[in-house]
Amino acid sequence: MRASRAEQAQSGAESGGPRNNRQREDVALPSLGFWGTLRFIWTQLTSMRTALMLLLLLAVAAVPGSLFPQRPAGPEIVNQYLEDHPVQGEWLDRFQMFDVYSSVWFSAIYILLFVSLIGCVFPRAIKHARDLRSAPPRTPRRLSRLPEYGRVVLEPAGPSPADAVAEAARILKKRGYRTDIRQEADGASVGAERGYVREIGNLLFHISLIGVLAFMAVGGLLSYSGQKIIVEGEGFANTLVAYDSFTPGSAFSEDQLAPFSMTLDGFEAEFDRESETHYGQPLDFTAHMTVQDGTGGEPRQEELKVNHPFDIGGTRVYLVGNGYAPEVTVRDGNGDIAFQGPVVAQVQDQLYTSLMVIKAPDAQPDQLGFVGFFLPTAYTGEDGVAVSVDPELYSPELNLNSYSGDLGLDGGEPQNVYVLNTEELTELNNRNLESGGITLKPGESYDLPQGKGSISFDGVQRYVGLDIHYDPGKWGVGFFSVLALVSLVVSLFVRRRRAWVRSATGPEGSTMVEYGLLARGEDFGLREENVSLRRAFEKAWPVVAPETEAENSATTTSSTASTPQNRPE
Repeated sequence: MRASRAEQAQSGAESGGPRNNRQREDVALPSLGFWGTLRFIWTQLTSMRTALMLLLLLAVAAVPGSLFPQRPAGPEIVNQYLEDHPVQGEWLDRFQMFDVYSSVWFSAIYILLFVSLIGCVFPRAIKHARDLRSAPPRTPRRLSRLPEYGRVVLEPAGPSPADAVAEAARILKKRGYRTDIRQEADGASVGAERGYVREIGNLLFHISLIGVLAFMAVGGLLSYSGQKIIVEGEGFANTLVAYDSFTPGSAFSEDQLAPFSMTLDGFEAEFDRESETHYGQPLDFTAHMTVQDGTGGEPRQEELKVNHPFDIGGTRVYLVGNGYAPEVTVRDGNGDIAFQGPVVAQVQDQLYTSLMVIKAPDAQPDQLGFVGFFLPTAYTGEDGVAVSVDPELYSPELNLNSYSGDLGLDGGEPQNVYVLNTEELTELNNRNLESGGITLKPGESYDLPQGKGSISFDGVQRYVGLDIHYDPGKWGVGFFSVLALVSLVVSLFVRRRRAWVRSATGPEGSTMVEYGLLARGEDFGLREENVSLRRAFEKAWPVVAPETEAENSATTTSSTASTPQNRPE
């Protein structure tokens, strides 16, 4: 043998190398081809590992959305960021960091995760449906090797092996097992299995994730949100031009706007008047609204509170802000009314100190502008500076500076109504000028210097800030979120177990029943299941009680601990 091996080695060396090397050189791996490559990509994409990686990647990709301002939430904040960081902001905008959730790369991850979950879940669902229709696994030949094992011997007057197996199947069914009775050469056996709900819960959890993603996509495409400020006595119709700001979904159409209207009849604010530490803090806000569905609907009264929106035409209306709207009249140098009506003042603090900007582009011969504060309860200190000391209208007062010149509104460029650019304007009133500032109480008026006109303080109205939101996918997201939570609990706490019971005729003609239990995965309750099953058998059959502890150990064994054979008291 050694000589032949040496001859083979020498022959291999003479022929240029070992045979194995020549074989490896001759073997050529088959190419995948186009369809093979597609199958390989699909297999990798639909693996659970890829789905988990995509889910983690989606969470990481969402982080920039909380680090940088987003255009849908506040375009003016994004514009300010671009002005403050011209170089950095330009590059961030190129990579869509200000539109993260609608960006190409975020949408790609989202779609890949959606496809991966579908590819993971549905084949598993089909396989599980087949398993539900299949019989439990065959009965092992030696049940004593299972983690939990027990044996009972019936009295001679007890049931036959076939009847005992039938009764055992009934007991197992009552405990939630699927059963299958099998006839054997020396008796009969029953195979049982339960815990299929665990896999169903697992599948439902992943299907729920798909449902959440799908309805979130529907909401992102068809939803819209808008903001509107309404002064007491004014109304609002759900049309695109009526919104102060509007953020549509990617596939939004103006036809989606439900026809409805609402009017602010009144507003009530309740402030703390008893606490010494929180005096003056707001306690409750209530907006009284008249709402009408469509053009022919019956008007109805609604109360709108913070965190208590109302629904109209499938659209939710939220109360997000409130404040004061002083009523003013501005006359120009010719004595004509250039502006008249309520002016929304922006609340600056808890005492409702409010910033006011008034623009009168129709004033002649020069346009007029005013900037200042509205104070609900004014108090002037020793330094001559007036402040508000309470949010209620106990002593309302206007403190304004006036300007004249070109307001820049005739050029067609959009402007913020709450900002007045004073760089190109002539200042008429200021506390540092000889003319001083403008201080007005309700019912008072003031003549501007140089005959430019006048301004009067006519009264005060309340206003509310509304957030109007429509999302057709929110109910689906809510339903599948709850379903995901319930199915996750099921998949975590339901245990998958298998049980087998075999019955045969013993040496003395009595019926002997042995049973074994097996868990799929860790199951700390398998021992308790063994004890419960034995108690059910002893209750159903006349079991022979062992006379000694040795007989007890001989009749029942377990890999973890022996099962006591005495009947429970």
